[in-house]
Amino acid sequence: MTELVLVRHGESTANRDNTYTGWSDVPLTTVGIAQAHHAGKRLRETGLQFSAVHTSVLKRAIVTANIMLDEIGQAWLPEYKTWRLNERHYGALRGQNKDATRQEYGKAQVQKWRRSFYTVPPLLTPAELDHDRRYMKYGPAIEPRGESLKMAYDRIMPYWIDVIAPQLLDGKNQLVVAHGSTLRAMIKYLEHISDTGIDGVEVANGVPICYHLDDQLRITGKEEF
Repeated sequence: MTELVLVRHGESTANRDNTYTGWSDVPLTTVGIAQAHHAGKRLRETGLQFSAVHTSVLKRAIVTANIMLDEIGQAWLPEYKTWRLNERHYGALRGQNKDATRQEYGKAQVQKWRRSFYTVPPLLTPAELDHDRRYMKYGPAIEPRGESLKMAYDRIMPYWIDVIAPQLLDGKNQLVVAHGSTLRAMIKYLEHISDTGIDGVEVANGVPICYHLDDQLRITGKEEF
């Protein structure tokens, strides 16, 4: 049996302020740092040993991962950082307060933007793209103007297939520290959740989700710590 642990980063300043974040690189709050330490301590109690940790290129996930690795005494582990595990890009909604958008666009529309598998948020204009240095080596097409969860799912799955799954199939436990939508996409795949069923799936900050997997990567058990 192999173990896969998924953890959403600790509370960020955007979580605290109830704003859309996506690919914007915001820090953890003091609460978020405490959540990361707590998640690491809970994971340490399990005695799980990992072969690698995977995270995005956004500091709220990276810092959470590093705190957790220190807490479990495995800071030496290989750490893979990839844009494919970035949060879903919220397009022109980024930086806006979620309650304010509900007032402007209506609760139903905002719910679709936030939870629907296929609905795309309002897009950034090409001029509004950041052209961030961390993505330049991949070419200009990497930075999206906005993404549905389906679009995020499609960019995440090649990383699962090429990097995470082979290590799990080799019997090596893996730790993934990422974002709410990223993890919802992975959970959809792992648990065979329907396109409509994923609307109701929530992932809490700083709560490790452990999947017990057989030699075909089928789930034999699931726990939250």
